[in-house]
Amino acid sequence: MADGPLVLGIETSCDETGVGIVRGHTLLADALASSVDQHARFGGVVPEVASRAHLEAIVPTMRRALDEAKVTLADIDAIAVTAGPGLAGALLVGVAAAKGYALATDKPIYGVNHLAAHVAVDTLEHGPLPEPAIALLVSGGHSSLLLVDDVTAGVTPLGATIDDAAGEAFDKVARLLGLGFPGGPVIDRRARSGDAAAIPFPRGLTAAKDLAAHRYDFSFSGLKTAVARWVEARQREGTTIPVADVAASFQEAVCDVLTAKAIEACRANGVETLVIGGGVAANSRLRALATDRASKHGIRVRVPRPQLCTDNGAMVAALGSHLVAAGVAPSRLDLPADSAMPLTAITA
Repeated sequence: MADGPLVLGIETSCDETGVGIVRGHTLLADALASSVDQHARFGGVVPEVASRAHLEAIVPTMRRALDEAKVTLADIDAIAVTAGPGLAGALLVGVAAAKGYALATDKPIYGVNHLAAHVAVDTLEHGPLPEPAIALLVSGGHSSLLLVDDVTAGVTPLGATIDDAAGEAFDKVARLLGLGFPGGPVIDRRARSGDAAAIPFPRGLTAAKDLAAHRYDFSFSGLKTAVARWVEARQREGTTIPVADVAASFQEAVCDVLTAKAIEACRANGVETLVIGGGVAANSRLRALATDRASKHGIRVRVPRPQLCTDNGAMVAALGSHLVAAGVAPSRLDLPADSAMPLTAITA
């Protein structure tokens, strides 16, 4: 461990099979196999399809990661694996594989929280995380604001989605507009040629009465419904749908709420660093708006490159490396896969 522990990370919480290898805070390998094309014709992730894809991809992806890092399993100091939250069947594939590798090599195993890993991965690109920091995690299943004092010891949830997560809303609106799946990247692309002020879509949970009870919570279900009704009204009139304008106006509504609440959380807690993670963190408008708003209040925004925002093995390895370096005890070999693993639990 001359330059830090050599940790292997396995990620199978949804539709990406990822294996990453990290030495301390240095990324050595990040191998990925995606089953997104298999889900596209269904307009969303099918759990059974995802689980089968993980079974087929886990060994080849492991081999690619080891080859890329130029190491063997015997060289690894510890194995980390996403234990939750996520799709139960998908998680089980990764956890079972990690247990097998740990047993075969007699290495310690760490079952880690998927969301905490999205925070830890930023250290691979931007170095140690200032403590405390605010983390905005936005993905297909989660939209959360966290106060991070120590990513190895626990985080304090400040707010979360009360219905549709941001990524889920992107997928549903993309499907409504006939743009395909996944929705985030295609809406981002189409929005660049649209007018973000063309349609005044609602900003959920931003009225005074809502802020009193849901200061840092998010709601995108009403926004999704508003987009659907707007489109349906134009279709009844026989009017052509301005897809780029709808995409841009919808995206602006989502990013406006996410960034406003994140900046407010930083200011209220006296925190000068905002970390954004999760698949939606790859959105160009979210990154630009957050940076612009933060700069006005002396807040630094840290966002990993897009490839590290989406689910990957590198983020799991990064969190595992932090845990090993901090002397956190490994998980038991009979650790469970917990599809509802709470944010407050960093390890299983």
